[in-house]
Amino acid sequence: MKFARRKFLHLAAGAAAFSALSQIARAQAYPTRPVRLLVGAAPGGSLDILARLMGQWLSDKLGRQFIIENRTGAGVNIATEAVVRAVPDGYTLLMVSTPNATNATLYEKLNFVFLRDISPVASMVSVPLVMMVHPSFPAGSVSEFIAYAKAHPGKINFGSSGNGSTLHVAAEMFKMMAGVSMAHVAYRGSAPMLTDLLGGQIQVAFADMPPSVEHIRTGNLRALAVTTKERSSSLPGIPTIGDFLPGFEASAWQGIGAPKNTSAVIIEKLNKEINAGLANPVLKARLGDLGLSVLSGSPADFGKLIADETEKWGKVIRAANIKLE
Repeated sequence: MKFARRKFLHLAAGAAAFSALSQIARAQAYPTRPVRLLVGAAPGGSLDILARLMGQWLSDKLGRQFIIENRTGAGVNIATEAVVRAVPDGYTLLMVSTPNATNATLYEKLNFVFLRDISPVASMVSVPLVMMVHPSFPAGSVSEFIAYAKAHPGKINFGSSGNGSTLHVAAEMFKMMAGVSMAHVAYRGSAPMLTDLLGGQIQVAFADMPPSVEHIRTGNLRALAVTTKERSSSLPGIPTIGDFLPGFEASAWQGIGAPKNTSAVIIEKLNKEINAGLANPVLKARLGDLGLSVLSGSPADFGKLIADETEKWGKVIRAANIKLE
């Protein structure tokens, strides 16, 4: 009986080892078929554009097609849940963005815990925001804006791309740090918000850099400051809000995630190729033209960014009492 038991255990250990080796071999051969990259935003936005640029790069370098699939709705939660529920084999990936961090606080009930259920693969870009006013607004700097806002509490309307959006929470953080009162006007996207800012229906907005740069360069809108720690190469003459409010920093960011329990070999292979793409001069220049700043790093670096941003924006959302309509 002892011999039989020892033989059984030996065979079981051998089978387990063979299975583990087979999984490693499959991971090393990855990908052997097309990969789906889910995007929780509509075609044409910065998240979708980045997904298609990086998807093409990965298709060329890894020899299999990376198919971009737009799954819009519920503030990127529909796409996120689809990836959370996918088999963790590396063939279903997620475009991760700032809403994934803010949604953890904005939504009272989600069918997943993002920090637990999605494995970070690689960060790719940060998206600077810019604080802009209509040219008729009587302030040419952040200091003048704060002084005017304090002298006219509640009289300034600021726009955002939606309740709880990155543009909204960035403005709420500005209000708290500057000690000013402004009224929020939520739009269904940044395009109608910019239209009303150009028309003078709202006075100020914290907007994504890519669609805003040309309006600033033509003088149709006045940039007061960028929201990042450093000045933007797209608008080198514009100061940062942190120059006036020390410690202020707000930007959107985008990267790629995978279902939890995805093989570390697959994640490392994807991370390596994504970082190679971000370092490629042609792709890097294309991202720069879009107003996007390269944000490369390890999976652990991206995981820390997501965790830090989830905590940071959670505090702002709770302090501002932001509720979804």
